[in-house]
Amino acid sequence: MSNFPWLTTIGLVPLVGAGIVMLLPRTKTLLAKQVALAFSLVALGLTVAMALQFDANSTVPFQFVESTPWIPAFGISYSLGVDGIGLVLVALAATLVPVVILAGWHDVDSELGSVKGYFALVLVLETLMIGVFAATDVFLFYVFFEAMLVPVYFLIGRYGGPQRAYAAVKFLIYSLVGGLFMLAALIGLYVVSARQLGEGTFDFLSLVGLEMDSTTQRLLFLGFFFAFAIKAPLFPFHTWLPDAAKESTPGTAVLLIGVLDKVGTFGMIRYLLPVFPEASQFYAPVVIAMAVIGILYGALVALGQNDMKRLFAYSSMSHFGFIALGIFVFTTVGTSGSVVYMLAHGLSTAAVFLVAGFLMARRGGSSLISDYGGIAKVTPVLAGFLLFAALSSLALPGLGSFVGEFMVLVGTFMTHPWVAVIATLGIVFTAAYVLRFYQRTATGPTPAALTTITDVKGREITSLAPIVLLTIVLGVFPGPVLDVVNPAVERTLEIVGVTDPSPIVPVVEGSQQ
Repeated sequence: MSNFPWLTTIGLVPLVGAGIVMLLPRTKTLLAKQVALAFSLVALGLTVAMALQFDANSTVPFQFVESTPWIPAFGISYSLGVDGIGLVLVALAATLVPVVILAGWHDVDSELGSVKGYFALVLVLETLMIGVFAATDVFLFYVFFEAMLVPVYFLIGRYGGPQRAYAAVKFLIYSLVGGLFMLAALIGLYVVSARQLGEGTFDFLSLVGLEMDSTTQRLLFLGFFFAFAIKAPLFPFHTWLPDAAKESTPGTAVLLIGVLDKVGTFGMIRYLLPVFPEASQFYAPVVIAMAVIGILYGALVALGQNDMKRLFAYSSMSHFGFIALGIFVFTTVGTSGSVVYMLAHGLSTAAVFLVAGFLMARRGGSSLISDYGGIAKVTPVLAGFLLFAALSSLALPGLGSFVGEFMVLVGTFMTHPWVAVIATLGIVFTAAYVLRFYQRTATGPTPAALTTITDVKGREITSLAPIVLLTIVLGVFPGPVLDVVNPAVERTLEIVGVTDPSPIVPVVEGSQQ
C-alpha cells in the first residue's frame, strides 16, 4: 500500500474548492456552482481510487494511516485512518456532496444570502465529514465533531425556511450540550490513560483496553453516549430534528440526516463498544429499549404528518432506531446490518428529500402534502422517482435498506427474540405512512396549480440517477460492502468480549448423538 496521504488529500480538496468559490466575485454564481461541483467530483474520484486499494483481508485495524504530532504536551496527534466502517461512510459523504450540489443548483435564493457562500459551506462541511469518519485520535475526532456544527448552523440559519433561525439555534444548542458531555468524558479518559500509561494520550488504539473500574467506565460511557444519541438522533433526544429538517433546503437536509446523523451511530460502534466494553453491555438493555421506542414512535408520528419534510424526519428517527438496535444486540449480523443500514439510509434519505425538493420547486416551495395530488398524470418520471424513493425508505426487497433492516432483525432475533418481534411492527407502520404519502401526492385528482408543471429533466435526472443505481446495486449485491465491513465489526465485538450465540439445533428422537 502506498504512503500517499489519501485521507488528508481527499479532505483538503473540497476545502480548497471552498476557498476558491469564496474568492470569486459575488455575481459569478454560475461559476461558483461549477467550481463547487468540480471539486466535489475530484474528491469523489480520489475516494474511489483509495477504496480500490483497500485490503479487505488485512489484519491491521486501520489502513491509509497518517499520524503527525499536533499538541505533543497533551498527547494529541493529527492521526487519520479508516477501517471498513469508516471507509463506507467516507464514501457515502463523498458521493452525496456532488449529488446535493447538482440537485440544488437553483435552491438558493440570493436574497437570503450569497449563493457562493452556500456552496462553499457545503464543501467545508464535506471536509469535516471526511475528517470525523477518518480520525483515529479521539481529540481530533472531537474537533471535527464540534466543527461540523458551524457550517450546518449557517446552512440552516441563513438559507433555510421562514423559521430557520429558531431551527438553527435549536440544533446548535442540542449539539453543543451533547458536545460538552463528550468533552467532560474525554478529559476523564485522558486522566485515566495518564495514570495507567504514564502519560496521557488520545490515541484510539492506546485507549482500547484501558482498565477502568465499573463506575468510571459507566460514567465516561454516558458522556460519549449523550453526545452520540443527540447526533443520531435517538429517542428521546430527537426533538431538534423535525424543525431542522423542515427549515433546511433539501440539500442541507440530505447532508444533515443522510451523513451527519450517522456520526452518532458511527461513534457508538467506533468508540463506545471497544473503549467501554463493560459499560456498553451494562447499558445495552436501556439503549435497546430506547431504540425500539424510537422505531415505533417515529413511524407512528410520521403517519400523522401533513408536512413531507417533517414526515421524512420522523421516518429517519425510526430508521435510526433500527441502526442503534443492531449495534447493541452484540451480534455480527446485527452490527454489520447496522453499517449497511447507515449506508442505505443515506442513499434513501437523499432520494426522498431531493425528490421532495423537486416537487416543492414546482409548487411554490410548499412542503404540505395536502397541496399535492395526481402528479403521476402530469409528471410521470418525477412520480416514478418518488415511488422509487418511497419504496427505498420502505425497505423493499431488492433495495439497499432491505438488506440492512433484515440483517438487524436477524441479529436481534438471535439474542432478543421478542425485541425483534416488536421492532418488526415498525415495518408495518412504515408501509402505512410511505404508501399513504405516495397515494396523497401521486394519485387522485390533480390540483389546478399542478396541471401545467413540467416533468424532471436533464440535471435533475442526472442527480438522482446515481442514487437509484447505488440503491439497487446495494440491494441485489451487498457482498462487496459486507466483505469490507465484516472484519471491522468482528474486531470490535472481539474487543467487547461477545460472540454470536450458537444456533439451537433440535434433537430428533432416535437420532445418534
